Amino acid sequence: MEKTIMSQDNSILCALDIKDNNMRNVSVKDATIKNRGIIKHIKIVSADLTYKLYRCPQCGLNSLVKNGKRKTNARLASFNGIEYHLVLNKQRYLCKNCGSTCGAHSDLLIKNHTMTKQVQNRIFAMARESFTLTSMAKIIGVSVNRTLYDNIKLPNRCNVLPENLCFDEFRSVNGIFTFIAIDAQTHHLIELIHDRLSKTVTEHFINNYSLSERQAVKTVSIDLNANYQSVVHRIFPNAQIIVDRFHIVQLCSRALDQVRISCLKKINDKQSRIYKALKSNWRLYHLPEADVDDKKVKYIFGINEYTTTQSVIDIATDSLPIFKNAYDVYQGIQKAMHEHNISLLEETIYGYKKNNTAMDTSISTLRKNLNYVRNSCTMSYSNGPLEGTIGKIKKLKHISYGFKNLDHFLKRIRLICA
Repeated sequence: MEKTIMSQDNSILCALDIKDNNMRNVSVKDATIKNRGIIKHIKIVSADLTYKLYRCPQCGLNSLVKNGKRKTNARLASFNGIEYHLVLNKQRYLCKNCGSTCGAHSDLLIKNHTMTKQVQNRIFAMARESFTLTSMAKIIGVSVNRTLYDNIKLPNRCNVLPENLCFDEFRSVNGIFTFIAIDAQTHHLIELIHDRLSKTVTEHFINNYSLSERQAVKTVSIDLNANYQSVVHRIFPNAQIIVDRFHIVQLCSRALDQVRISCLKKINDKQSRIYKALKSNWRLYHLPEADVDDKKVKYIFGINEYTTTQSVIDIATDSLPIFKNAYDVYQGIQKAMHEHNISLLEETIYGYKKNNTAMDTSISTLRKNLNYVRNSCTMSYSNGPLEGTIGKIKKLKHISYGFKNLDHFLKRIRLICA
């Protein structure tokens, strides 16, 4: 078995994750500094940076000689919570021919910065995990505002426009809604536009993407926002619109709740079984029909009886025909979306008869967008991945207590979605 013998210099460099072999005479010592009235205990890593250099970078002649050393201070990334400061004695060189000077350089350092690439990478890694600027500054021990925002540029367009897209918006800064688009297959972030106005979104895509690129887009998944439908038709002539399945079910779910509440208001006896079944056990009416148990008897709170889940639902549906109609429509839409059953979907929508309830508006909306709703049954794409991305954005906004600068917010979104 071979033994690996490592010098003290290499051991220290390896522990600090420094891969520059040109550093010599490495040593570590304890020190104390005072920063804004706070005393800190830190580690100072001292080293010499030198290597053989013969040709002058200015004139190209072999006329360089050593010309002393220059001390440079930089920050290293910490691995145990203690600040590490690097004091580096960099070799200087003088050209005898042209009189110019130059110095030794390490890939660890950033030109004209007092922090190393280690610290910069740590800042970006923490930013991707939605840390606030204050938290990052306290943990790393340096100001991160300029490092984070000055090194990120918002692109005008993506490299390749994907064939399948998802569109939506989210509330960003000062009540402004920002447009977002992702790739429906890879879930990569494609576009972030400052506002969601149809004119702004249309001009952005037309100005930044050629007609041939836009014609290659096959599908766009959206919610039931009518403004996006006209935008998609204008921007992507060959694209089919897919209405997100979740939003279809959510539309009917909210209508069912409104019908339930209107029925509750008409019941005078607040202690009746019907009232209690509608009031306390409203979640049962949103269960898929396949998940409703009609055999297992259990104690049902609200009505305070031992019975089955199906019996509780029957209490309301058998006594209130209007609610039963809304319940059956909701179950039909939910089942059609889950099973991708177009015939059941059309049968439910066209078989519905108006009865002056909130469900009338929901079914009317689905009839108006029936072609797009059909696509949600035949195609596998949805806005689910985009809702997950927006969830990350909301988490960032919540942790940071909101943002004042929209550009900073969009740059942070680019980081967490990278």
